[in-house]
Amino acid sequence: MLKHTLWIYARALRVNQWIKNLVVFTAILFSGSLLVPNLFANSLYAFVVFCLLSSTSYLLNDIIDYQYDIKHPVKKNRPIAAGLISIPQATFLVFVMTLVSLLMALLFSLQLFVIAFAFILLHFFYSMVLKQYPIIDIFTISFSFMIRTLAGEIASGYHIPVWLFLTIFFVSLFMATVKRHAELVRRGKEARLALMNYGDHLLMFLTNTFATATILAYSLYTYLEKPPFIQTPLSQFYPRFEGRKWLMITIPFVVYGIARYAQLLYQREEGERPEKIITTDKPLVVAMIVWALITISLIYLF
Repeated sequence: MLKHTLWIYARALRVNQWIKNLVVFTAILFSGSLLVPNLFANSLYAFVVFCLLSSTSYLLNDIIDYQYDIKHPVKKNRPIAAGLISIPQATFLVFVMTLVSLLMALLFSLQLFVIAFAFILLHFFYSMVLKQYPIIDIFTISFSFMIRTLAGEIASGYHIPVWLFLTIFFVSLFMATVKRHAELVRRGKEARLALMNYGDHLLMFLTNTFATATILAYSLYTYLEKPPFIQTPLSQFYPRFEGRKWLMITIPFVVYGIARYAQLLYQREEGERPEKIITTDKPLVVAMIVWALITISLIYLF
């Protein structure tokens, strides 16, 4: 019984979507500080705070959309829409989790508290108003990733290069647009209010634009930004390695990942659940693992 109850609440909190908050680790990963214990602990702390905030925003959104979700062929199975968690219970949980997460942020620093408050405020306005307007809705989603990234900067004290920051901005816009396109293709314009003013051609244009912008921003990051130099046993064999543009060899994997993600939308009509695609599609998972291994090796081993 307890296991079943925990599973229901895990579904309501969308624990599977906590993967989005890994962007918090961007600052220490690309600064070469991932293995510094105190910086990793600080980033992990910020990650936990934003996992709680993310789940709070999902609960809030499900409460607000309750009357629409019960009529949706898929969303009607969500715990709140299905009646497994009552509105009062969900509302109380939103209040407690908001209080706990903001208090945790404040105990870390005032800066983290401000950014955490901005995050939950953004999602509140998104659930109440912003998601009804085309273009604005996908930019709001992208801004939420920007806030997560900034939280990682605050936690670690390292700044992210502008081209890497723009890469995150554009790739989040790309994924949000793909999701809207998938909803339009599979559910029609009745799936959400914003889709009433979206068209197939507009979404294809936005998808192509943001995909191209992602590739360009990442390519410029790998070419223009000098990777951090970490003294390793291999450094003596590669005395000038850190000054070369070796990160550029990871560009093909980014291009493939974007192309594969788009393929899943246009050929299989997937894309409504990006976290599922990222964790279950084998070619995409392999591309991300190889990209990560090469990137980490170039930054931390050579």
